[in-house]
Amino acid sequence: MSEPDDAVLFPGFRSCRLAVEADVCIDALVGGSGPPLLLLHGHPQTRAMWHKLAPALALSHTLVMPDLRGYGSSSKPAGLPDHANYAKRRMALDQITLMRSLGFDAFDVLAHDRGARVAHRLAMDHPAAVGRMVLLDIAPTLAMYEQTGFEFATAYWHWFLLIQPAPLPERLIEADPGAYLREVIGRRSAGLAPFAPAALDAYERALSRPFAAHGICEDYRASAGIDLEHDRADRAAGRMLHAPLLVLWGEQSVVNRCFRPLQEWQCVAASVQGEALPCGHYIAEEAPDLLFQRVMPFLHAGATDGDARA
Repeated sequence: MSEPDDAVLFPGFRSCRLAVEADVCIDALVGGSGPPLLLLHGHPQTRAMWHKLAPALALSHTLVMPDLRGYGSSSKPAGLPDHANYAKRRMALDQITLMRSLGFDAFDVLAHDRGARVAHRLAMDHPAAVGRMVLLDIAPTLAMYEQTGFEFATAYWHWFLLIQPAPLPERLIEADPGAYLREVIGRRSAGLAPFAPAALDAYERALSRPFAAHGICEDYRASAGIDLEHDRADRAAGRMLHAPLLVLWGEQSVVNRCFRPLQEWQCVAASVQGEALPCGHYIAEEAPDLLFQRVMPFLHAGATDGDARA
């Protein structure tokens, strides 16, 4: 369903809603023209995070911008005991189903934060569907958990809060969703300055929805459990990502301070390039013009080289 912010942040885009399971619908915005590009948002955000980048990208691509399962306008089902219905494998299948419903069997992906973790699993499980992929400010989930130290655990405190058994973290978030939102994003290097008021309003409104806190907690619980099982199985079997991959991260981000993003992605992907950009974690809102400049040549190279397209 269309959100009140959509008309302000994404003029000219249309809303669509697709049932991907009997009790789960994915809500998305679609617009632009050209080859399909799936944009996946991070936490604690929604598709609204792409509003600065979408107008330029839509000139050359058909953009599909969903809210992930558990976030925004999409469904927030009760988590299963093993959290499998929030596994990145299940969330990736949501996106495959959505894109196929729109007529796209193959597409490129641009994804940030939690959405980038969904994209990782999407490209691993459905390699024929992904042409090229851009991932923003993450290292692989398994590498980050295995290398967690004091600095990372302190800075990414929410990773360890949200995985606690229900309903403790849900109650803490629901007590003041706006405070939680501003603590998570405002403590990063750029503070709240990069965020447009309409986008902040969209994030807070989404986080205040019924079961929204549960949805995001289940996302993180899955990442600390069943997602690691899937990643370890890939590693044991020697499975690699084969889609051409561009990884970009912020020079001021925690990921840059605590990990080696390019080297970690080279451990799980066959074709990787990447660099740090002069910004923090929220690249699409802190440095949208620079991000556009880095992304477009990479995506254009795929069209020139004949990567899979719908």
